[in-house]
Amino acid sequence: MTQSHFLISAPASNSGKTTLTLGLLRALTRRNLKVQPFKCGPDYIDPIHHTEAAGNQSINLDTFMSSNAHVQALYEKYSAQSDVSVTEGVMGLFDGAQKMDGSSAAIAELLGIPVVLVVDARSMAYSAAALLYGFKNFYPQISIAGVIFNFVGTESHYRFLQDACADAGVEALGYLSKNSALAIPSRHLGLHISAETDYEQIIESAAHLVEQTVNLDRLLELTRVNINPGESSPVVSVKEPGSRLKVTIARDEAFTFTYHQNIEALAGLGHITWFSPIHDHVLPETDFLYIPGGYPELHAAELSENESMRASIKAYCDGGGLAFAECGGLMYLGEQLTNAQGDTFEMAGALPCSTSMLHSKMVLGYRTGNWDGVQFNGHEFHYSGFTNNSLTADNALITNARGIETDTKLYRKNNTFGTYMHIYWGETQSFLENLISKSRQPTANSR
Repeated sequence: MTQSHFLISAPASNSGKTTLTLGLLRALTRRNLKVQPFKCGPDYIDPIHHTEAAGNQSINLDTFMSSNAHVQALYEKYSAQSDVSVTEGVMGLFDGAQKMDGSSAAIAELLGIPVVLVVDARSMAYSAAALLYGFKNFYPQISIAGVIFNFVGTESHYRFLQDACADAGVEALGYLSKNSALAIPSRHLGLHISAETDYEQIIESAAHLVEQTVNLDRLLELTRVNINPGESSPVVSVKEPGSRLKVTIARDEAFTFTYHQNIEALAGLGHITWFSPIHDHVLPETDFLYIPGGYPELHAAELSENESMRASIKAYCDGGGLAFAECGGLMYLGEQLTNAQGDTFEMAGALPCSTSMLHSKMVLGYRTGNWDGVQFNGHEFHYSGFTNNSLTADNALITNARGIETDTKLYRKNNTFGTYMHIYWGETQSFLENLISKSRQPTANSR
């Protein structure tokens, strides 16, 4: 079965990978092709935009948070029925947790898919030859299929860039011109979802430009790969908790940071119900409450004003219900949240802590945890910090990518667990199993 597979990467961040990827996804979908998007790394927001552009769920591929075998299995599973598989890289092509480890290049090599470079050409002409030659020859284990230039001023500018490509031995596949209509707003965690932004219009505009100035036929031809369809590696299932659970997950403007495979694992526990801490009045009946990360600081007023929901969640947690909250979810379960403007809002009050966006610093990096012998991986990225913290840490040691212990903790009160770490349990669900097991054991601070 012949399909086109490629990974969009760049020499550095902010080269326009996401804009080009969205334009390509929509332009290829317009050709009545089934397009499967993927995202390298731990990002939550790019996959949301991918899914809108392609009409298919985008899947995270991360070789730090999961094994190589798991990444291969995911790619095989979700690309099997597609005509084109498009993977957006992370940071620069060779940037990983340590050197190349976990980088876009490492994933391209693992999956055997060619790379299409995106090069910011705003202040560049023939010098692009040296850049492209270096990227083509630095690591022969990956294949650079071609390059698409971004922020090109004029057609004559592009001709200079084509000359550079010819001498570097890298095929020029087209370009995108400077266009303010393609600007996607960003925040401290990268791109974000904003009600004020018309993402559909941005995607449509990007697709229109791609169709005009990128050689899609040649792109598909250069990236065609023979695939031997076979069964993907089986996904490890969660051990039956004794009875099917009612799993309730927060999802609205404030809570959007979820991994698709995490949700798939939770679906293995029982029936999933989605709810909104902003718009709904009370927490649905549940056995397992999951509040993922997001941007609660942008919606602190609305979250605070929904007093019935706050009271409902506090009552559930105080009553010993099983709950897990990460990053933004942890902030919401605390007592108060102070936003970047210095305004303080009452939160759910289920956990004895308060958080603030003021006078805090960025915390960023991969994390590995050991919780009573249970290994788990994830990622941490936030600017908020505790203003007061009377939380009790459970017996979990969390280290960074180099094995150095961090200040990150896994907290517990009653059967409510919270952490600033975003945990990936899509491969091995031992973390979930331990969470359920712990919730059935008495604890010193249970009341």
